[in-house]
Amino acid sequence: MVWGGRRLGTFLSRALPTQENYGESWEISDHPLHVSVVADGAWSGRTLHHLVKHDAATLFGTAAPPGVFPWLVKMLDANDWLSVQVHPDDAAASRLRPGERGKTEAWFVLAAEPESRVFAGLLPGVDESKLRKALRSGTVADCLHQFHPRPGDCIFFPAGTVHAVGGGVLFTEVQQTSDVTFRLFDWNRRDARGQSRALHIEESLACINWQAGPVNPIRAVGYPGGDNRVAQSTSVCQALVRCEYFGLDYLRQTAAFILGGTGRLQVAIVLYGRGSLECESEHIQLETGATWLLPAALPPLNCSPGEPIGLLLATLP
Repeated sequence: MVWGGRRLGTFLSRALPTQENYGESWEISDHPLHVSVVADGAWSGRTLHHLVKHDAATLFGTAAPPGVFPWLVKMLDANDWLSVQVHPDDAAASRLRPGERGKTEAWFVLAAEPESRVFAGLLPGVDESKLRKALRSGTVADCLHQFHPRPGDCIFFPAGTVHAVGGGVLFTEVQQTSDVTFRLFDWNRRDARGQSRALHIEESLACINWQAGPVNPIRAVGYPGGDNRVAQSTSVCQALVRCEYFGLDYLRQTAAFILGGTGRLQVAIVLYGRGSLECESEHIQLETGATWLLPAALPPLNCSPGEPIGLLLATLP
């Protein structure tokens, strides 16, 4: 990615395959561009799409099978600036990009440089006429609400929200399974050959929710590097996002706790720390940067932190 960096390799403890910049790691995906494969166990080698089609009850429990895994879970390194962009809702996606779904998403900031920035939503009073004028003059940033992100910030972007990020932000993202993005403005950027990336101005304008307004972060309590630190022994369970596509909760655990056993599909992302998960007398290590899919049929599993551990837990409503 033109806006990527090299921190995904460090955070995920993986060797990046080339010396180029990397912007995204798709951790759990049922999108045709990349379908996840089960790593080991009884389902080893099967694709996530196969499980959705043939083991839906195990994955989703009593929830209606969605036909495709509902979320695309990513890690992103916004070393440079992502374009100012907007994602369609389900209705607009079916109209403008047949075959794709809408894209409501949420970000959780893992690390951020002091001068990094998130642009999130239009400022009050910005309408289509003002935004078109800003596009002509190259002053789109002046129309957007913005703030300096901090580790532990969660930002929720319903489809139709104009947004951008950059300047050194490492974050994880939970979104609808979709790969449709409409670029509204790309900072007048050109590549080494003098070429600019394609813009989708009319599609973007057709998707914007003009009534949405600014979006502000929700700060996770006790997140390392954040301003609201708590005692080392304190455990936290904090609701961050509730929408029709997913719920997100931040868990900070310092003593033994339970994962799974809810009867609902969940995904757990290890934000920091480490621990072990007891599964059928086997102890599985939970490491920073790991993402775990927890099927609805999973029984309650005991988890023992080796140190304070932070998790982002997505749950199917």
